[in-house]
Amino acid sequence: MIEVRNVTKNFAVRRREGSLRRARRIVRAVDGISFTVRPGEFVGYLGPNGAGKSTTIKMLTGILTPSSGTVRMAGLDPSRRRTALARRIGVVFGQRTTLWWDLPLRDSLALIRHLYRIDAVDHRDRLAELTDLLDLGPFLDVPVRQLSLGQRMRGDLTAALLHDPPILVLDEPTIGLDVVSKATVRGFLERLNAERGTTILLTTHDLGDIERLCRRIMIIDHGRLAYDGDLDRLRATVAADRLLIVDLGRDGADVGLELDPLGVRLVRREGPRQWLALPPGANAAAVVAALADRHEIADIALREADIEDIITRLYRTGLPAPR
Repeated sequence: MIEVRNVTKNFAVRRREGSLRRARRIVRAVDGISFTVRPGEFVGYLGPNGAGKSTTIKMLTGILTPSSGTVRMAGLDPSRRRTALARRIGVVFGQRTTLWWDLPLRDSLALIRHLYRIDAVDHRDRLAELTDLLDLGPFLDVPVRQLSLGQRMRGDLTAALLHDPPILVLDEPTIGLDVVSKATVRGFLERLNAERGTTILLTTHDLGDIERLCRRIMIIDHGRLAYDGDLDRLRATVAADRLLIVDLGRDGADVGLELDPLGVRLVRREGPRQWLALPPGANAAAVVAALADRHEIADIALREADIEDIITRLYRTGLPAPR
C-alpha cells in the first residue's frame, strides 16, 4: 500500500550574516529513508520534534515533492497524481480540521460527498455506519465551531472515511483529547483496522496510542529511519528499568538502601509502600528474596518498563540499527 525508496527532502534556509548579507544553507529534513507498508497494517511512525515525521507525511500525501527517491501510495505517485490519490486515502491532521467552521457537521459532510462525487445512496449508508460507530448522532446538526475537540475529531475522522479509502493517514489524531474521547477514537481505529482491513499510518506523541493500536512501529531521528519492528523487539533491544512495588507489613526503613548492592534504587515512598527501580539485567527473584529475608511483605508487584520509558531511554542512548 505504501512504498518509500531512498527518499530525501531538502529545504533551502536563508540566514542573515551581517547587516546586509543573507547566506543560503540547505537543510536535509528527510535523509534517505526506505520502508514499505503492506495492506491491512497498522503502523506507528514516531520521532522527536524536528525528526522529519511531518515532512514524510506531506510527501506521502502529495503536499510536498521529494528531492530524490520515489514514493508510492496505493500504486500512485502522490505529487503527480494528487487528485487520483485523494480518492484512495483519508487524511486527518489533529491540529487542523477539514470541516466548515460555521456549518452544521451534517452539512460539512454533505459538501464532502460532492467533493468526492460519492453516490447519494453510498453516502447515506456510509454516514449511517460511521454515525453509529463514532456516536455522531447527538451533534450532527451542531455547527462545527460549537463542537468540543473530541466531537470535532470524530467529525474529521468521518470526513476522511466517507469515501471508504483503503489507506488512512493520521497525524496526532488524539492531541488534546480527554480520556473518554481518546478511548472512543482508539476503539474506532482498532475496529476499522481489524474489521475493514484499512491500512493505517499513525504519527503521534501519545505513546498510549502506540501501545494500544500499533503492532509495528517505525522511529525516525534526524531524518533517518532508525528503527522498524514490533514493540517486543524494541523492549528487548533497549533495556529500561523495571518497577518493583512493595507493600511492607509495617513502615520500615528505605529498602532501596539495603538493596543498593543489587543496583536497586528507591524511586518513591508512601508509608509502607515503596517503588523500587530495577536496572536492566537485575534478577527480580533475587531482589524479592532479599526483601523477604529482612521484611514482612504484605504485597508485591513487578511492572515492566512502559513504552514511554523505553523511547526516552532510546533517544538518550542512541537508536538501534533497523532490520
